[in-house]
Amino acid sequence: MTNSVTPALPPHSDGVNLCLAELLHYKNQTVRWLPPAQSVWSQLNGHHQSRRKGRGMNFSEVRPYQPGDDIRAIDWRVTARTGKTHTKLFTEEREQPVMLLVDMSASMQFGSQLMLKSVQAAHFASLLSWLAVSEQDRIGAMIYTGSTLIECKPTARQQGPLRVINALIDAHRQHLMLSHSATQPQTRLPFADALKHLHHLCPKGSEIVILSDFYQLAMTDKRRLSQLRQHNRIQFVQLFDPLESGQTAFSGTAYVADQEKTAWLDFSSQKTRQGLNEQYQQLQAFLHSLCKSLAIPLHPLSAAIPLMMQLGMAQNGRNAESGFNGSAS
Repeated sequence: MTNSVTPALPPHSDGVNLCLAELLHYKNQTVRWLPPAQSVWSQLNGHHQSRRKGRGMNFSEVRPYQPGDDIRAIDWRVTARTGKTHTKLFTEEREQPVMLLVDMSASMQFGSQLMLKSVQAAHFASLLSWLAVSEQDRIGAMIYTGSTLIECKPTARQQGPLRVINALIDAHRQHLMLSHSATQPQTRLPFADALKHLHHLCPKGSEIVILSDFYQLAMTDKRRLSQLRQHNRIQFVQLFDPLESGQTAFSGTAYVADQEKTAWLDFSSQKTRQGLNEQYQQLQAFLHSLCKSLAIPLHPLSAAIPLMMQLGMAQNGRNAESGFNGSAS
């Protein structure tokens, strides 16, 4: 997986397997993005965003209108019924469920340099989980393996991240074991089913983060995403490997495989590199178009660079006014 020119792996990680220690490592990293610091999303994108995600307002009670009250909060039904003007009172929503949809399907079990895309996705999912509970939010997750869905309902305090982390480890281990067994699953679960189930699982007002390479996403999923976005905030995190766009220092012939496809590729051929890049650019065009139409931010995350190093690179890039920007909105 690694060579002398790639960055060092994160602590406790071998780039292929997942263990508790490597995901617990991110618990101590959350202090960098807690208020009043910049959010992790602005770090990843390399440009300024709001320091804290927006909070909603929960309805509290109705009382008679008083001078100075916001006329937009007048409760016209109660006013009509009583004959006296009444206004609604609201309290700030202090807890916002955070829901992760983590793709662990076959195409995510690929990495040409440092780690598998699925491993990097688990690292970021762990960081987001610890950040959520640090801000007094509940954290939940759904893990999509390509054939099954693993569900973790939103939970507060440390129990939430630990449930998500253990589910990620179990799902990843089972997927790796299955890839080395003689029997392969016969049933394929469409990514659309994961989105449908997520729609039913998410409490309204959730912050939804989808971590995937999005090879399973289709234009027919736009309607479901639009429904999800009506009552929730959605972020896309696209996991990618440089080899997918033909970027590699290797110039020989290699046997390339994920858990779905295998092929011999001649990387000394410009045609091979160009073909890979064209396929990747088609995916990028589709994703950017979809995200733009739905106003969903799209964040890139490489499997060839450690997570904390990428966030640091974004910070340095912003300071130099040359940060890499992967947002589609």
